[in-house]
Amino acid sequence: MSVHLHEEDLPEGVFAPGADIAVDTETMGLVTPRDRLCVVQLSDGGADEHLVRFGPQSTYDAPNLKRLLADPERVKLYHFARFDLAAIRHYLGVVAAPVYCTKIASRLVRTYTDRHGLKDLVRELVGVEVSKQQQSSDWGSPMLTDAQKDYAASDVRFLHRMREELDRRLAREGRTALAQRCFDFLPHRAELDLAGWPEVDIFAHV
Repeated sequence: MSVHLHEEDLPEGVFAPGADIAVDTETMGLVTPRDRLCVVQLSDGGADEHLVRFGPQSTYDAPNLKRLLADPERVKLYHFARFDLAAIRHYLGVVAAPVYCTKIASRLVRTYTDRHGLKDLVRELVGVEVSKQQQSSDWGSPMLTDAQKDYAASDVRFLHRMREELDRRLAREGRTALAQRCFDFLPHRAELDLAGWPEVDIFAHV
């Protein structure tokens, strides 16, 4: 298992045609227009993970990465897709869909708990403990530490395996179609976030 760090774009031919891609992002904070996109992590479920780092003066001209993320034939797997979709759209200018979100799937089938974080899902569904120690580190640093790189890679390392178990549970509970409709809406939810409705439920009565 190897973690590959690339600067400003993904090399050509890294992933086989048609493979679904796990995606995550690291930013300077949680306010998308303010806190720049620093790293995009990717995995096709194989042995390697790929990280694309963007510097503070980046123009985000990353044609290979954009082509991969916008490919309509590849499902993009996320955990909390809403945030990553907004960051990718704002900085890279593409809608990284179609979407599968393990957090949404978890909320639909793991109704026996309120713990839907990535660490909790990996522990239950895959049987692996992951560290979140680097979550709040400085992702804008000119040099990423080995701990940061491994943390970033771990955010996409298990998503394919998690999807398999979540799909099994969604089918068992008769919620597969409902989950898909939720996934299909997520790019629009991210668009609402970027347009100024991040914490407003426009479907609410008040």
